[in-house]
Amino acid sequence: MTVDVLTDRPAPVHSPRRSGPRRSRDNLAGWGFASPALFLIAAFGLVPVVWSLVLSFQSNDLSGTSGWVGLANYRQLAKDPLFTDSIRRTLVYTALFVPITVVGALLLAAALNRKIRFIGFYRTAVFIPVVTSTVATAFVFNLLLDPDYGLVNSGLSKVSLPTQGFFADPSEALYAILAMTVWGWIGFGVIIYLAALQAVPQELLEAAQLDGCSAWTSFWRVQVPQLAPATTFLVVWLSINALQLFDEIYVTTKGGPVHATTVVVYYLYQQAFQFFHGGYAAAIAYVLFLAILAITLVELRVSRRWVDQ
Repeated sequence: MTVDVLTDRPAPVHSPRRSGPRRSRDNLAGWGFASPALFLIAAFGLVPVVWSLVLSFQSNDLSGTSGWVGLANYRQLAKDPLFTDSIRRTLVYTALFVPITVVGALLLAAALNRKIRFIGFYRTAVFIPVVTSTVATAFVFNLLLDPDYGLVNSGLSKVSLPTQGFFADPSEALYAILAMTVWGWIGFGVIIYLAALQAVPQELLEAAQLDGCSAWTSFWRVQVPQLAPATTFLVVWLSINALQLFDEIYVTTKGGPVHATTVVVYYLYQQAFQFFHGGYAAAIAYVLFLAILAITLVELRVSRRWVDQ
């Protein structure tokens, strides 16, 4: 080991570089370990994506009969009133679901970000709907919102209020789905916000308290701006999930009544697996993909300005 004369410190010891053949063997070993995962990603991710793109330019009934039709499927989408209506319902649902879930999760997280008795129980109770299966959630809400025997209508009748149709009423079914999905997802947002709130520097809160800020003012003026990255993540994540709404529709209303809950993904499912219009369904899938991509990029661009402030 050599010594640096000017600083009297040991000179850094450089490990010898690996020779070319050894580096090549290490690279091959790394690719060997990664190859099973890469194969699965390609087989079940990349290949179906490319195949569905090709399928969107065909008239395919999913039984092996197909013919090349070019952009005919995409042109037909522009003239399909059911597809247009499904887009409108999806956008309405997304525009309501995302802000309600984000704001509700923020307020609940603030309420649970305290040291009180049984706080662990309360936090667990809020998170339980997230890990509950969609089928179980739908079963519970069917019991609650049944127009004839549901607990909600029973409670409304006891206080002399008109009963509602909920899942059986075309004007209410989508909003009943909204209530069910908000209940199922709000716990996820609470966990994200709780982690972000606990990462806010205590010095900022103490400084705000010394300046005479009330707890409410400190929350909105100090803590909420610090939550910008968490809010961005939640808005993007929840928007993507809202635009792909399917499970809750499938296990409750099947797109009804009278197409009142037929959103884009459920309409895609009908075209592909009920009517066997494979090429048309693939075109719907790619239009949805481009819409999700565009909306996500816009949200990220807008939120970046907020986060960087």
